[in-house]
Amino acid sequence: MDTQSLTQLRQDLHRNPELGFQEKQTKARVASILRDLGLEVHESIGVVGILRAGSGNRAIGLRADMDALPIQETGTQPYVSQTPGVMHACGHDGHTAMLIGAAAHLAETQDFDGSVVFIFQPNEEHGLGAQAMIDEGVLSRFPVEEVYAIHNLPGAPVGQVSTCKGLICSSESLFEITLKGQGGHASMPQAGRDVITIGADVVQALQTIVARRLAPGSGAVVSITEFVADGQRNVLPGKAVLKGDARARRPEDRDAIEQFMRQIVSGIASAHGISAEVTFSTEFIETINADAPTDAVVRAANSVGLETIPDRPPMSFSEDFAHFAAAIPGCFMLLGNGTDGPNGQPLHSNNYDFNDALLPIGVSLWSALVRDRLAKVP
Repeated sequence: MDTQSLTQLRQDLHRNPELGFQEKQTKARVASILRDLGLEVHESIGVVGILRAGSGNRAIGLRADMDALPIQETGTQPYVSQTPGVMHACGHDGHTAMLIGAAAHLAETQDFDGSVVFIFQPNEEHGLGAQAMIDEGVLSRFPVEEVYAIHNLPGAPVGQVSTCKGLICSSESLFEITLKGQGGHASMPQAGRDVITIGADVVQALQTIVARRLAPGSGAVVSITEFVADGQRNVLPGKAVLKGDARARRPEDRDAIEQFMRQIVSGIASAHGISAEVTFSTEFIETINADAPTDAVVRAANSVGLETIPDRPPMSFSEDFAHFAAAIPGCFMLLGNGTDGPNGQPLHSNNYDFNDALLPIGVSLWSALVRDRLAKVP
């Protein structure tokens, strides 16, 4: 598959984005192309393609995500999303196209010895797709020794590869705090239990978790993202709901955030004579890169002449690939998307776009990695 065909595929995927667990057309398109390339294809929650060469019994997995985001695109490219309110704002269209391109190249060259399992997963954005495929048996039905994933990185030079051993992406936990006080007339606040002021105390106190309970350098983040109450113009609210997002770089810090949050909310609620409930749910676990796969990524990137950072700082965002990497040794790597125009806009922004210049680079990197891990025996 030449670069022009791969670019057309990527842009067509961009025109037709689908949300998590709704990737019906995308899955069908991926499966059809893989079959045309001669791969053994299995369709279920996601799509799996298997390519074998030589007589080796080793196998590695390469993963791409397929889902889009509920964002209205504002870009001006001729291939903008044709689905209102949905766009590929994280580059999963490009990830999918790169991995298909790698499958095409490897199917043609057959310059490896063993099996490559191409994993196209749904619903990365909500942290559900990888675990759903694992629960369905993808790793037991198609066993691999290692697993890898690429994610584009806006703001980094085009084609720059960066990764690190150990933690590469933080966990994400969502929390919801419900405060129940006593509403009343705005002119007589002393007669009620105003959850606005109490909620403000909670918001401020939660900001002491990082740097006062956890070390300032822990990399943890606690953010309140919603504060909704049932008051009116002259009515003090009796109920307020605070929602937010917590990130951590270690499981023990994640557990500590939840513990401290429950202590803080309980203490403030008790001090003001109201009731409070806290729910805390981890959507993404920490992504941990294994040593040998990370070394292999660095070798592969260097072998095709790409600028490589082997010890980048961990990212604060979260990645569903974590579930694969927790089950099997793996490596999550970042590939620079460029610094200019839509290619340099932040992930999840409404004017972001994947850089098509990455398509042949990604194919080259994937292919070099396969040759490294499944090297032909002389």
